[in-house]
Amino acid sequence: MSLFLALAMIVDPVQPIERCGYRIVETYPHDTTSFTQGLFWDTGHLYEATGHYGRSRVARLDLKTGKALAQTKLLSNQFGEGITRWRDQIIGVTWQGGVGNRWRIKDLKPVGKFKYAGEGWGVTLVGDSLVLSDGTSQLRFFDPATMTEQRRVTVRFGTRPLAMLNELETIDGEVWANVWMTDMIVRIDPANGNIKSYVDLSGLKEQAGARGQDSVLNGIAWDAKNKRLFVTGKYWPKLYEVALADCS
Repeated sequence: MSLFLALAMIVDPVQPIERCGYRIVETYPHDTTSFTQGLFWDTGHLYEATGHYGRSRVARLDLKTGKALAQTKLLSNQFGEGITRWRDQIIGVTWQGGVGNRWRIKDLKPVGKFKYAGEGWGVTLVGDSLVLSDGTSQLRFFDPATMTEQRRVTVRFGTRPLAMLNELETIDGEVWANVWMTDMIVRIDPANGNIKSYVDLSGLKEQAGARGQDSVLNGIAWDAKNKRLFVTGKYWPKLYEVALADCS
């Protein structure tokens, strides 16, 4: 039984968590060497962060070819994780080092570093706050200028905390999060951590032709101007534009 089916059986039946399906709108190539950790869309391009020591990078990608138009490698002792845009910067975190990086978005040149406690998994921007996932059931909110922690919320599927929140994206005021080692994306209310609904992307990994235990769904990017939702996974040969189906 999957994690989400198990959770669905124990949440309050009076307030069920809505399930959304999907349909594929368009398919694009994706670099099969990319261990995708972070993804976002900005001004006509995808930006991707990848992981693994000695192979982590942040890159600007061409959507149609999947090729890197520009890239900057992380230090060999850094395991890259999520990225997001803040002002004229890309802010990125690393897995266990407690080190974050800042790059100038126009040319991906480093412009600074910062420290934080705990692990770094995914990041996104909600209003004026940088939101960090760290493998636990909590989302942590920071001032992106100073990286001073502002508050935390516990993410709950019904009444139960949900951990393993990975890559993050903000869409229409909600925080969307991949749940590591599952085919699900949860849609979170950042005010209180409650999961409003979830997107079941079962079958997409097989559709992509991805194989191996590590080749999990990870990567969410939202083109707000054109209302396009992109998803991919670690080592996947394809990136998809998808639309939600069978939900409100």
